Amino acid sequence: MFTLAFTRRYSMSHRLLSLQSGKCGIPHGHNEYVTVRLVARNPQPLDGKANMVTPFHAAKKRWHAWIDARVDHSLQLAAGDPLLAYFREQEPEQLDRILVTPGDPSTEALAACFMAKVSAFLAEQGGDLTCTEVRIEETPTNTVIFDGDPAPVLPRDGFPDPPWWRRADDSIHDL
Repeated sequence: MFTLAFTRRYSMSHRLLSLQSGKCGIPHGHNEYVTVRLVARNPQPLDGKANMVTPFHAAKKRWHAWIDARVDHSLQLAAGDPLLAYFREQEPEQLDRILVTPGDPSTEALAACFMAKVSAFLAEQGGDLTCTEVRIEETPTNTVIFDGDPAPVLPRDGFPDPPWWRRADDSIHDL
């Protein structure tokens, strides 16, 4: 079976309030790489002509557009972060650049949210491909790989049904 994999780089900032540590509790940024791995739901033999599962540009277009337009240079915050109240009151025009996660925006939470989001995009495109893995390189020495069903690992309290990460739209929050 063939696996299609593609990587996108983006810049982001976040803070992790639950760790009770100074370093990650302060807003800080990373240049991250996200790699998604896709496989055909019904693999077929190569056709002797084009000899591909699907053209790369078709498989990655929607995903890359969302990463570039919505995730790149976003501020990632927990749904309960007090900074959200600040932005609502003082800088509401910036809310479109804030990605909100259930609990701290750890790389693990982000990988699960990304798995759900890319899966929603693929389903909307007809479901011929499925995502088997999301890999996020937070730093050159720290990488998280998610390869399961995101539904049981992501908290849902306080989010609509379906939450932003399960919808095939451009959303990054449900504010």
